Amino acid sequence: MLAVRKARRKLRMGTICSPNPSGTKTSSEVCNADWMASLPPHLHNLPLSNLAIPGSHDSFSYWVDEKSPVGPDQTQAIKRLARISLVKKLMKKWSMTQNLTFREQLEAGIRYFDLRVSSKPGDADQEIYFIHGLFGIKVWDGLMEIDSFLTQHPQEIIFLDFNHFYAMDETHHKCLVLRIQEAFGNKLCPACSVESLTLQTLWEKNCQVLIFYHCPFYKQYPFLWPGKKIPAPWANTTSVRKLILFLETTLSERAPRGSFHVSQAILTPRVKTIARGLVGGLKNTLVHRNLPAILDWVKTQKPGTMGVNIITSDFVDLVDFAATVIKLNDLLQEDTALAKC
Repeated sequence: MLAVRKARRKLRMGTICSPNPSGTKTSSEVCNADWMASLPPHLHNLPLSNLAIPGSHDSFSYWVDEKSPVGPDQTQAIKRLARISLVKKLMKKWSMTQNLTFREQLEAGIRYFDLRVSSKPGDADQEIYFIHGLFGIKVWDGLMEIDSFLTQHPQEIIFLDFNHFYAMDETHHKCLVLRIQEAFGNKLCPACSVESLTLQTLWEKNCQVLIFYHCPFYKQYPFLWPGKKIPAPWANTTSVRKLILFLETTLSERAPRGSFHVSQAILTPRVKTIARGLVGGLKNTLVHRNLPAILDWVKTQKPGTMGVNIITSDFVDLVDFAATVIKLNDLLQEDTALAKC
């Protein structure tokens, strides 16, 4: 039964391809692991800011350590409460926003990763960890997992958005940037004009990784992109109706040039939301019942200069999220075909 459930999950993610006797792949048989490489040639020269790209929210939070100290992103009141072991178990249910590892997300088609990082109290080795209430895996381990995938899929491009830093001084930042360099090397794409970035130009340069760094430290390294180049407006609501209104409004205000755009299709729990669903956790209390309605909104969208670009979600495996976002690029194919008529 467990094997059947795993197979169903992989089918939903698009990572199992049916064999074709002819030896070629039809459009329905292209795995999401190579969806960028599989886009039609006329989209290869379109700016990445015009493509529809699936992403994950708090991408690293598929595992958090309830035995570690509470993170510096939490209030003193929470830290005091967390001395009770049960509190950390409950925190874990609300800190986790993904089920899939980095590798599984990449195979499912996710190409944008929302990353929050921190040093850990008492660590003398300057190690940096992912953080969301509780500490996650070491950043280095995550980077190596991502790099392994990229080496095997040389035409896939990813966005790593380091947007929250906690308990980090200059030494920590230097350590993190060094780790990024060691992990990706020549795969790193130097910051440049957003409009000049297409699949074709990146393939020609063998670049696969865009690093966004929401800290003035980015100015010291040519491969760190400023955070302002990838705005990600946050609705901060538990209401699907208010979320969709916010997403529509921020898309209408999107800058036509000079930046990417992240539509955070996520709901955020309030204190009373957590109190009501304390034992159930984020997935069972807020996400599971609302994600289908959010996905319905995604299906109505269109990529392009003033359309959607990157769309993020919690628990990207619960619905056919990545494949739905990727399919939006078919609308760009239709536009191109009409222009040629």
